[in-house]
Amino acid sequence: MSLSTELEKTRQRIERIAREYGLDLFDTIFEVLDYKGINQVAAYGGYPTRYPHWRFGMEYDHLSKSYSYGLHKIYEMVINNDPAYAYLLEGNAMVDQKLVMAHVYGHVDFFKNNFCFAHTNRKMMDEMANHATRVRRYIDKYGQETVESFLDTCLSIENLIDIHSPFIVREARRDEKAEPEHRREVRRMVAKEYMNPYINPPEYLEAQRAKLDERAEQKKRFPEEPVRDVLDFLNKFAPLESWQQDVLAIVREEAYYFAPQAQTKIMNEGWATYWHATIMTEKVLDDSEIIDFADHHSRTLGGQSTRVNPYKLGYELFKDIEDRWNRGRFGREYEACDDMVERATWNRATGLGGEKIFEVRRHHNDVTFIDTFLDEDFCHRHKMFLYAYEPKTGHYHIKSRNFQAIKQAFLARLTNLGQPLIRVADANYKNRGELFLVHEHEGIDLKLDEARETLRHLNAIWQRPVHVQTVLGKKGKILSYDGSEHREKDTTETRTREKESA
Repeated sequence: MSLSTELEKTRQRIERIAREYGLDLFDTIFEVLDYKGINQVAAYGGYPTRYPHWRFGMEYDHLSKSYSYGLHKIYEMVINNDPAYAYLLEGNAMVDQKLVMAHVYGHVDFFKNNFCFAHTNRKMMDEMANHATRVRRYIDKYGQETVESFLDTCLSIENLIDIHSPFIVREARRDEKAEPEHRREVRRMVAKEYMNPYINPPEYLEAQRAKLDERAEQKKRFPEEPVRDVLDFLNKFAPLESWQQDVLAIVREEAYYFAPQAQTKIMNEGWATYWHATIMTEKVLDDSEIIDFADHHSRTLGGQSTRVNPYKLGYELFKDIEDRWNRGRFGREYEACDDMVERATWNRATGLGGEKIFEVRRHHNDVTFIDTFLDEDFCHRHKMFLYAYEPKTGHYHIKSRNFQAIKQAFLARLTNLGQPLIRVADANYKNRGELFLVHEHEGIDLKLDEARETLRHLNAIWQRPVHVQTVLGKKGKILSYDGSEHREKDTTETRTREKESA
């Protein structure tokens, strides 16, 4: 449903104000939907033209029941596209619609200017429709159950991508002028020249050379360097039919499209919240709307005591950065000051806050944002802490208030989107065409049930046994699945047996 005359006038006013503040925007198309329509669009991830799959139906059922029971209400949804698409909920009060529009323009500015989104497809609305057409064509040709089952497998491993690959070329570039590899020579029996053809017959030497070449080829690991983009590797080298390759490519493309949103959740929501608060309080609200706005805004920023609220954390950090750079609370002189009173009252009136927050929104993701700007003063002011479940009491308790521990916990959760880092190490493991992966253990064990499910899905695509090397309970392990049975081996035992056999 298109906007009413009143809503369109409001939209034009808020867009003009946003641009006056310096926000750089795509054209944004707003549509008004009832709660059923907005739940349907939300179930498809914001793209009503996506391919058919049962998980979207489950998500719609969950959202509908949650809305009916009063457990949630979708106020806004915005799509990274050019033009951007945003959805408003029919029946919301006008103050809510104004707030949502201001919030959406904050998101659109972030989508357009943050470096993480620089390589995303800005015509993804059309691309999603193309994906849906292709998947429906395969369903018509191969059957609903066959295609949906393969989609299930692909979606179950969609996190096995390299989120940094759009910015980093990881494959080693070969030097075209590099010297050829030295070929090992066959050992010859010592003989005088006239006896050499009999002692070292040419056909024997050639056969031995062939064996050496074969062994050397077998020793070459494939791939030569570990591969982090597992989906891309499978698409290139797994024994898939052409339609399966296309479906896996679709899942991979969409995974890369959505990855920047996961990489910048705190920043993106914080930036949009900062701007809806600024635009509404300074330019838009009238006296009759202040209390309703304050109620909605406070609920947006609630829930920080026990779990991280990205709206709250991002908003407060952007405000803190603006304040610090306005007062000159940065740089060598400030960091060297050890007088607590002077630090608390420090004000050089530099007025660089506005410029700084725009710079931050362009050049950071959540990991660097937290690492650079979450400091000890901020942590104490906002009473941040770590908590853990205590089985003896059956309750959660504060585990630590130590700043470094809190910061490290944040960074661990955000690195690689909180997902385990898995690489393809050998696609011809033990010269049997089996797939060997390595989990880069960083202090957190794999969840055994999820690891086994992942191996099962990888096996379905690779169609040969699959292994992953990891650490469980401080012990090196190799988890394996051969298509019918899960196995687990201690890596120290494996190395010992290999030495014995050698």
